Amino acid sequence: MSHSQVWDRSHWALKGVKIVALVAVFIGLFGWVFMSLWNWLVPDIFGLKPIDFWHAVGLLILSRILFGGRPGFLHRRGQWRHRMRAKWERMSPEEREKFRSGLQSRWCQFSEGRRPARASGISQGSQRP
Repeated sequence: MSHSQVWDRSHWALKGVKIVALVAVFIGLFGWVFMSLWNWLVPDIFGLKPIDFWHAVGLLILSRILFGGRPGFLHRRGQWRHRMRAKWERMSPEEREKFRSGLQSRWCQFSEGRRPARASGISQGSQRP
């Protein structure tokens, strides 16, 4: 093995150790902040017991699983863009112009200070200026 290959391996190993340490610091910091906020607010407001650090970390993980922040969220947004781009490329020039004019009629009203008509059936003329 050459010297550069050994250096590359040790470089990546050191980088991996730094990343693991940084993740541990962030988990510790967010766990401590969550625990502190919980113990400061929740017992007085809701009458629940204070929690320790590991319960705080567990609640953070549980809330991430239940309420979002999943890695697939950004990936799905990218899939939507890809599908929209493919749909746009399949449109004829006339369909593209019709699509643009439809968007402009809906969204360019904000720049003129008007609100778009609501879906509840209120017409544009009956809204306040």
